[in-house]
Amino acid sequence: MATNRTFQGPKGTRDFYPPEMAIRRHIERVWHSASVDSGFEEIEGPMFESLELYTVKSGPEIVSQLFSFRREGGEDDYALRPEFTPTLARMAAVKGKSLALPTKWYSIPALFRAERPQRGRLREHNQWNVDLIGTTGASADIEVISTALLALERFGLTNEDVQLRLSHRGLVARILETLGVAEDRLVDAFQLLDRRDKMEDADFKEKAASLGLDDEGVARFDAAARSTARLSEPLSTLAEALGVPETALEDLAELREGLLAADLADWCVLDIGIVRGLAYYTGMVFEIFATQGVERAVLGGGRYDQLIEIFGGPKLPACGFGMGDVVLGLVLAEKGLLGEDGGVSLLPRPDAFVVSTCDEADAGVEALMVTLRRAGLHARRSYKSTRNVGKLLSDAGKCGARTAVILDQAVLEGTVGLKDLDGGEQVTTSLDQLADAIALLTGKQGA
Repeated sequence: MATNRTFQGPKGTRDFYPPEMAIRRHIERVWHSASVDSGFEEIEGPMFESLELYTVKSGPEIVSQLFSFRREGGEDDYALRPEFTPTLARMAAVKGKSLALPTKWYSIPALFRAERPQRGRLREHNQWNVDLIGTTGASADIEVISTALLALERFGLTNEDVQLRLSHRGLVARILETLGVAEDRLVDAFQLLDRRDKMEDADFKEKAASLGLDDEGVARFDAAARSTARLSEPLSTLAEALGVPETALEDLAELREGLLAADLADWCVLDIGIVRGLAYYTGMVFEIFATQGVERAVLGGGRYDQLIEIFGGPKLPACGFGMGDVVLGLVLAEKGLLGEDGGVSLLPRPDAFVVSTCDEADAGVEALMVTLRRAGLHARRSYKSTRNVGKLLSDAGKCGARTAVILDQAVLEGTVGLKDLDGGEQVTTSLDQLADAIALLTGKQGA
């Protein structure tokens, strides 16, 4: 039955028309290449999991943040996955002791959260996850961090565009304890620090006081939340800038030396306010922020050495990160790294655009398209009835075609016109040599 109603996509979701899809695929290609070149192997899991997979880690209060459901007539509760780390931990736990160590996995799942949509945060997004399982030490942390920075470099970003803010949960815990935060309130303090930049000053100070801090303690807690220092500075200078003894930085000393040796320290600052609110992080934590424009973190991650054990697996150390496509896309767009045309320039360019200028040539168009495609070429054709070559070539130009194949009566004798749409030259070539001629012009020869 027909309806006059116009349907919109669900709030907080996206429709990907060809230009938007081209941007998405561009982002995913960079993610794939950085992962593979860094030695990570791709995995995937189900789009929904048992609801308990999330409540066992985060408690029943997380249910309000999820799209959860029960099949009609069923008894089991499920939820669309809000993050991939629990799925990864479950998969690693299933493998158990048969898991080859170290294991280097990456994934690009779709994730879902039942939250109020806002700039940079939707109810669905795609996220790049990179995880290294089965090894401890700074070298593993550096490998994960360097993979993230490799991708950002390939997008065209520099250390002036983004900044990696690095911390360590052990270091932050020691600082908080010296300020007077009780051990059983450290998780609350971590979560408060994690939300610091999203809160009004008065609200932050009220929450800090509820941790048992006096006015001086609240002031020092607030100062600690804002303490940063360039990682390239000497350790003693870092300690002085953060207001801690140099021995307090021992958890980060090896990591700092490794990042310096890898020429990555210029991307990094130590930031005591970075703790990552999720309770499963156990050591090094980091976030990457755009230095201007988009205000949200582009990426977040760290070390989680107990999570796999929580899901019934062996005790395995692990570290990793997640980078969402929504905030990243905003950053790349603001930096002009996605072109100025909303993704049109990222659409795949046809190697050949076939046009027919006479009735006698029409019959050979489809056969020629099949031949070109079998030769590994991206071929399209005109569907217009006009015989005006100028209009037909205009269509070829609009889709970014590299060459135009012009069929006229000469095709009955086995020859066609081949126009280089980038250079403007036009030659006549035989049908037998056409695919090779196009491949030569487009750089696909021998591909």
